Amino acid sequence: APPARPMARPCLALLAALGAAGAPGAQGARPTPTARFPKARFSRARPLLASTTPKVVRFLFSDTGGGHRASALALKQALERLHPGRIECDLVDSFVATGQLPFKEFPAMYKWMADNPWAWQLVFEIGSTPPGLCLHETVTDLSLRPAFKEQLAARPRPDMVVSVHPLLQGPPMRALADLDGGRRKRPFATVVTDLGSAHPTWFHPKVDACFVPSDALRDLALRRGVPKDKVRARRAPCAPLRSPGRSLGPGALSPRPPVPAPQVIQHGLPIREGFGAGAAPDKACARTALGLDPAKRTVLVVGGGDGMGALQNVAGAVVDALGADAARDGGPGSQVVVVCGRNDAARAALDARARPPGVSVFIKGFIDDMDAHMAASDVLVTKAGPGTIAEAAAMGLPCVLSSFLPGQEEGNVAFVREAGFGEYRGDAPGIARLVAAWARDGPGLERMAAAARAAARPHATEAIAKDLARMVLGEA
Repeated sequence: APPARPMARPCLALLAALGAAGAPGAQGARPTPTARFPKARFSRARPLLASTTPKVVRFLFSDTGGGHRASALALKQALERLHPGRIECDLVDSFVATGQLPFKEFPAMYKWMADNPWAWQLVFEIGSTPPGLCLHETVTDLSLRPAFKEQLAARPRPDMVVSVHPLLQGPPMRALADLDGGRRKRPFATVVTDLGSAHPTWFHPKVDACFVPSDALRDLALRRGVPKDKVRARRAPCAPLRSPGRSLGPGALSPRPPVPAPQVIQHGLPIREGFGAGAAPDKACARTALGLDPAKRTVLVVGGGDGMGALQNVAGAVVDALGADAARDGGPGSQVVVVCGRNDAARAALDARARPPGVSVFIKGFIDDMDAHMAASDVLVTKAGPGTIAEAAAMGLPCVLSSFLPGQEEGNVAFVREAGFGEYRGDAPGIARLVAAWARDGPGLERMAAAARAAARPHATEAIAKDLARMVLGEA
């Protein structure tokens, strides 16, 4: 991504904030080429024996964090697997594809704001107020409706549009209505990719379906006026969560009309295919496959695809704490796997760092087999990204949350705590002490692993995909 531009001008800063207010990402999602309009054209191999033209589902996302793309890819794979030859999907990074400033810089702006939580909190709260919501709708609609129309008119024209980003609801829907002659005829769905708390822009009254992952976001829909007796959870709800109003953001009580109740559907958060088995992994086999010692307690430290956060300090403190335990107590020792993503500086610094006896350390860059690494681990240290938490729960992996974005991810901390499979520590020494204590407590880790699996919704991706397929295929 291009370097972030200066944030001195208030208008640009507000737009950047609104563009960044999406869920930060799942770890290890491999980027794929993004369609750029109007020059880009889609090419696809159609089944030779198909009796009808496949229905096209177009996913709109933005790379403000990896979770939006990862969720769209997971749903794309599920739809095409469930209905080969009948449904085909493509993805559009909508803001980048417009080619317009400042919108095309939103991914870079997101990274700047994620490294400056005070700025994130300020603009998240401003963007959640009625004036902030109105400003977003007005500016985006006036600036980008023609570009959105080009994206939605590009061939093959979509038969359904699915948004997996909070800022891609109203303006794309109005662009789709323009293409349909003034009144939208093709279905439009929203899949919310936040978990314990969410920005109010996720919820739009005119979507045909709004998929929410948790009780907290179901409650947010209720706080915005959806009748309680008509909010449906087609599967058992996720782990109970009593979210404080502060976590849901001031926009929870904004005057926007509520999402019509029959459209609110709760399955869980879409996660990638490798995490969806729902069974306890064989850790020894998983470690052997990765070249790790099958008998050693394993800690996985991740910083996201871009290696953001105080990754170097946290990983170093964890290694030192486990080394001190090994020196004091003896035993087989432990091993730490650090995934630095694209943070080459952190990787080089950790590679050069002295390592205490009794701890094996493996430093890695960007990986595309995060499911295998989670399967091999006993403890995960991560920022409070919703996709990572959902994937860890599916793998039965206890979590130490090292940071969260104010407003956006506060509810994720509550989700993990109340479900009983993790804790939050905000400083590297505190994280290291907690990890070392957990590594000494085998029965405690087993209890947390069971709690994680109880909170997981490993089949949510397939359930959402089946509902989307019914919508686009016109099946009851």
